[in-house]
Amino acid sequence: MTRRFFGTDGIRGRTNDWPMTAEIAMKVGMAAGAHFLRGDHKHRVVIGKDTRVSGYMMESALVAGFTSVGMDVVLVGPMPTPAVAMLVRSMRADLGVMISASHNPFADNGIKLFGPDGYKLSDEDEAAIEALIDAPAQLAPAAEIGRARRVEDARGRYIHFAKSAFPDHLRLDGLKIVVDCANGAAYAVAPSALWELGAEVIALGVEPNGLNINRDCGSTAPQTLQEAVVASGAHIGIALDGDADRLIVVDEAGAIIDGDQLMALIGTSFARAGRLTGDGVVATVMSNLGLERYLNAQGLTLERTKVGDRYVLERMRAGGFNVGGEQSGHIILSDYATTGDGLVAALQILAELVESGKPASELLRLFEPVPQLLKNVRFKGGKPLEDANVKAVIADAEAELAGKGRLVIRPSGTEPVIRVMAEGDDAAQVETLVDRICDAVKAAAA
Repeated sequence: MTRRFFGTDGIRGRTNDWPMTAEIAMKVGMAAGAHFLRGDHKHRVVIGKDTRVSGYMMESALVAGFTSVGMDVVLVGPMPTPAVAMLVRSMRADLGVMISASHNPFADNGIKLFGPDGYKLSDEDEAAIEALIDAPAQLAPAAEIGRARRVEDARGRYIHFAKSAFPDHLRLDGLKIVVDCANGAAYAVAPSALWELGAEVIALGVEPNGLNINRDCGSTAPQTLQEAVVASGAHIGIALDGDADRLIVVDEAGAIIDGDQLMALIGTSFARAGRLTGDGVVATVMSNLGLERYLNAQGLTLERTKVGDRYVLERMRAGGFNVGGEQSGHIILSDYATTGDGLVAALQILAELVESGKPASELLRLFEPVPQLLKNVRFKGGKPLEDANVKAVIADAEAELAGKGRLVIRPSGTEPVIRVMAEGDDAAQVETLVDRICDAVKAAAA
C-alpha cells in the first residue's frame, strides 16, 4: 500500500505546504484520536514540540483534532522527542505526539506519533490512521468533547528520568562540559541535568527564537561546539539536534566522534558489565565496516538494518538487543528509552569518562574507521536506480569491492535524492567507485 502522509519517521514537510498544513494536522489529530479510542476510559494524548515558530500553529490544529473526537490533551511545550515517549508511558496516555522536523531547518516541521507503550507506531497503525484521514470524521457528541491543559512539571519529570540513567555511585564533579542544544527542544533540560549531576556546564544553542533551530549549531553543524571546547579547555563537548534524539560528541581536542564510536563504547561497556543483551549491537547499513570488525574482535556481533531508527528498534525488539543506533548519532538504549535519546546516551559516555579517567580522545577512539564516502545525487522524477546502465555500473562496483568493502545505494526517504555510499580499505578505489555510480545515476536522471 502506497503511503500518502507517513514517511520513515512520521509526517514531515515544509510548513504550510502539503502535507504540513494546519488542516492536515487537525485531520491527523482526528484520525489518530479516533484510532486510539479504545475502551470506556477517558482517553488522553500527550503533545510536545520543539522550538520552531510553526509549532504553535501545528499544536493548536492537533489540539482541535484530538479534542473534537473526544480525547483529552496534555500539552508539555518544548521537550525532547524521547521525553514525549517517556511521558506517554508514565502518564498512562493512549497516544503521544511530537511536533518536530528533527535536524531540519526551521521552515520544515513534522508529526511523530507514539503508541501507549511509548514506541513509534507500527506500519499497520499508520496505515489505519491514513485511511481515517480521508474518511468522514468521527466527531464526539458535544458533552464528550475533550479538554486541553498544560503540565508545568514536564521538564522536571524528564530531567529526573534522564539523571536516573546515570550510575548512582558517580558524579560529574570536576568535568567541564560544553553542550550545544541546537536552539531546540532540549535547550532547558540538557544543561540542567548535567549541572545537577555536578558538571561545570557551558551551554550553547539555548536561545531559541522560533527561527534559529539547527542554524549553525547542534549535531549537524558542530563547528561552534568544536571551537568552544578547545577555547574553554573543556573535557568534552556534546551536540544534540533539534528534538534531542540524536547525539554527536567532540573530544577535548575538538575532534568529532560519530555514532559508530559511541555505540562501540557503550556496547563493549555493557558487555563487560554483563548488561549487554543479544550478544551484539544493532546498527544500519550505513555504519562503518570498522565498527563491525571491532565488535567481532570482542566476540560481539553487528546486526544491520535499513536506514532509519525505527528499523533499528524493530530489530532490537525482535532479537532482544538493548544497544542500537545510527552513525548519525541516534543511539537507542532500550534499558532506558523506547526511542533515541541524545541526553541519556551522552550520560553513558560521561559515566565511562569519569570511571576510566582517560581523556575523551583516547576513550572514544576504539577502532580506526574504514575509508567511507557518501554522495547524494538529486533527481527530479522517475526511478534512476532501475535504469539498466545504472544497474550494470553498480554490479561492476560490487564485484570490485567483493571481500574488501561494502556498497550501499538507496533513495532517501525524505527528499528526492539517491544516496551512494561505498567503503573499503582502499580510499582511492572507494572514491572512484562512488563517482562512477553518481555519474551513471545523473545520466539516468537527466
